[in-house]
Amino acid sequence: MKEAPSALQQNIGMPQAIALYIGAVLGSGVLIVPGLAAELAGPASLLAWGLMTLLILPLALSMGLLSAKHPNAGGVSHFVTLAFGSRAGALVGWFFLMSVPIGGPVAALTGAGYLTSAMGWGDSARVAIAGGMLAAGLIVNWVGMKVAGKVQIAVVLAIIAVLVFAVSAALPQVDKAAFTPFMPQGWSSVGQAAAILFWCFIGWEAVSHLSEEFKDPQRAAIKGVSIAAIIVGVLYFLAALATVGTRSYLQGEADTSLVRMISGPLGTWGGYIAGLTGVFICTATIIAYTGAASRVAYALARQDYAPKTMARISARYHTPTGAIGFLFICYAAILFLFGSGLVSITTLIQFPNATFILTYIGGCAAGTRLLRGSRLGRTVSWISLLATLAVLPFTGWAMLYPLLIIAVFFILVRPQRRIRPDASAAAELEEQPAVRKTL
Repeated sequence: MKEAPSALQQNIGMPQAIALYIGAVLGSGVLIVPGLAAELAGPASLLAWGLMTLLILPLALSMGLLSAKHPNAGGVSHFVTLAFGSRAGALVGWFFLMSVPIGGPVAALTGAGYLTSAMGWGDSARVAIAGGMLAAGLIVNWVGMKVAGKVQIAVVLAIIAVLVFAVSAALPQVDKAAFTPFMPQGWSSVGQAAAILFWCFIGWEAVSHLSEEFKDPQRAAIKGVSIAAIIVGVLYFLAALATVGTRSYLQGEADTSLVRMISGPLGTWGGYIAGLTGVFICTATIIAYTGAASRVAYALARQDYAPKTMARISARYHTPTGAIGFLFICYAAILFLFGSGLVSITTLIQFPNATFILTYIGGCAAGTRLLRGSRLGRTVSWISLLATLAVLPFTGWAMLYPLLIIAVFFILVRPQRRIRPDASAAAELEEQPAVRKTL
């Protein structure tokens, strides 16, 4: 009998890595945040966009440098393990893992909502389309990251094309008068807008979980993430500039300003294109995050911090089918809750906020220790750490979700129980005597 595979394959090249990074970051935020930020701060929201565009490079580079130096399916969880011990790393891994089962359906419902709104369909169609988007993310990751990377390239190119068209069509309609008064709500509104914009630039940590499957981790993680950060920053800023300059955020609901920018030159067909763009954008995010979550579940199971079923690998595709099955169950449960009217998307979207930020804080803190030999690495890690710590207090009651995860984690993983370490993590720890090895 053929022996079951026990390792992931290195199938992700530079183009796929860039597409995965862009798909993870350029998510549903581009659909709604430019209008919301402009509504908060008016034309001065462009200052917040400029600031955040400059800050995304340190955020991206800190994750890229860590992925290049320590490529592992555990991603941020693995980095924290090397810096602060296995138990801290596993906890951060569970923060990320339990963010995606909610964040994935939220992204799917957001994209599906854009399409059903354009077509005049109801909530039943929205749930069905969201289910199809989630199924696509699961299937693509089950078939393998080589296929997922190629699909992601096509999806990301389609997204960029539509966004470039929308901005190009809107720029001739930009009115200079739209930029006065420049700061109608004062400087505090710029800070509020910046806090909202932070959510547009989360996603660099997700692809770190795929770094074990990079063909050339050093090149793909550092060069790939830098190229992706520049593309994402430019697209976001241009979308924000067009939103403010055309006053589209003042013509109705601010969170659908992109629809109006596309509908302007194309009429009804523009609405349909905007709806399909929402589906494409959110599907790209789902593919990237489903891949990341399934890999971190696989890594946690290798270390005995998750059920052994999550460590099952497909004999045909060498993908973590056990973890993908877990995500399928979670996705179905969340869609059922939404479809039954038991929970709204407004409530759902708040749950993963704190866990995503805590994941970033853990990764950036690990970078300050693991990248000691690199002045650039330590600098970008400290900048990223301080930025994420500044945002954490704004999560409010959403902190209850990670607190629940912490409670369950320490109940199920007894402090006195020693866990068998991941072999790759153990090898790296042996090379770093200064790093704590005890739980």
